[in-house]
Amino acid sequence: MTASALAGFWALASLFPPPAAAAPRTTLVLGMSVEPTGLDPTAAAPVAIGQVTWQNIFEGLVTITEDGKIIPQLAESFEISTDGLTYRFALRKGVHFHDGEAFTAKTAKFSLERAASDDSINPQKRFFTQIDRIDAPDDATLILHLKQKNSSLLYWLGWPASVMVAPASAANNKTTPIGTGPFKFASWAKGDRVELAANADYWNAAARPALEKVTFRFIPDAQAQAAALKAGDVDAIPEFAAPELMESFKADARLVTRIGNTELKVVAGMNNQRKPFNDIRVRQALMMAIDRKMLIEGAWSGLGTPIGSHYTPNDRGYLDLTGTLPYDPQKARALLAEAGYPQGFSFTIKTPQMAYAPRSAEIMQAMFADIGVTMTIEPTEFPAKWVADVFKAGNYDMTIVAHAEPMDIDIYGRDPYYFQYRNPDFKAVLQAIEATTDASEQDRLYGKAQGILAEEVPALFLFVMPKLGVWNKDLKGLWENEPIPSNVLGKVHWEK
Repeated sequence: MTASALAGFWALASLFPPPAAAAPRTTLVLGMSVEPTGLDPTAAAPVAIGQVTWQNIFEGLVTITEDGKIIPQLAESFEISTDGLTYRFALRKGVHFHDGEAFTAKTAKFSLERAASDDSINPQKRFFTQIDRIDAPDDATLILHLKQKNSSLLYWLGWPASVMVAPASAANNKTTPIGTGPFKFASWAKGDRVELAANADYWNAAARPALEKVTFRFIPDAQAQAAALKAGDVDAIPEFAAPELMESFKADARLVTRIGNTELKVVAGMNNQRKPFNDIRVRQALMMAIDRKMLIEGAWSGLGTPIGSHYTPNDRGYLDLTGTLPYDPQKARALLAEAGYPQGFSFTIKTPQMAYAPRSAEIMQAMFADIGVTMTIEPTEFPAKWVADVFKAGNYDMTIVAHAEPMDIDIYGRDPYYFQYRNPDFKAVLQAIEATTDASEQDRLYGKAQGILAEEVPALFLFVMPKLGVWNKDLKGLWENEPIPSNVLGKVHWEK
């Protein structure tokens, strides 16, 4: 090619430049089965609240990572005194809430004192009752003085119920949440969606989100979830509600499926103060009437881990206690006869609408019938009616629900709690766990606590649900495992 021809080629090429690379996507539509009742995790217990807001809108002094570790967050560092009674936090400087209010030690003091106050509605108020006094000697120093040693306090401070809130906005966080996190609340269309927008002024400049807008869509029906994924109407459903449909996504090259770990312990709780459940022999008989492996196969397509106590294989000190009261219908019938029910009895189970509950209940119904027990299934809307009837009023025989909080074996020591289970020996074990900082001794005591529950059966311990995730293959950064119920979006981005 001559020099003049080459010059002509380049002149022509300049008129038709190569197409510019497409800009990466900055929006995400994420599907959830349950809509939160509000958006303040310090005011109500349903896990859907934290799944929208925790680590997205709200942050804590410390946080919990995907592998379950505790790391500083709004605190740069922390120190614990040798006697375990004083916690000193060095707080980050220059942190502001989304409305511009500064985060200081006084703010942190307000948050924790509000959670512990007599009129607190914090769902984990017990976390904060161990705190005797809080000092804020300067804007960047927070000091907690405890009444007694509590080995779980730091872990609890990483939970959604322990996030930092501001005095000026705390009262309105249920509907218009204002936090310090990487995303700001944008809007809430009840019954449909919540929208978040990136916080351009996020205090951690190196961790500002790649996503500019996130939409949480609430789709309770599993078939509708699958259709939305396949149509591209949603980009991800981190907790897909129908395990039997997971295989249907394998042929779609746009999607990936992930099976991870959770703390979701599916248990059938009984009212231990109501006949016949106040008799340990009846509770044990019902446990021995259940074939856990068959239940998991029928209710959750075999995707689950049987448990014999209120504990998961992820938890420290875990013991497999499924052999304590194994499946044995013949022995179950004998126990019922010994308890005075040779012809069985009848009762009602209140089941929330989440798929695992009615499915499990239908299988349990057949298993109980095999030992002469008749169980009527009563669908109960969750959370409102279930919370009112079961959790608050205790008006139930049996219910079934997945407990999502990690390491929450202590719920059987709370009085009152919906199980109505009262065992001073169990409470003494819990107190011993909190009183020691020796990890091996704590693990031994956790094993002892599991053993008491496995033997006394205040609830029927069924299985741990896996985290079933389905999302676009180009979406990166979603948690595959869930040490705490969440949808942490700070590192989520599109690869293409």
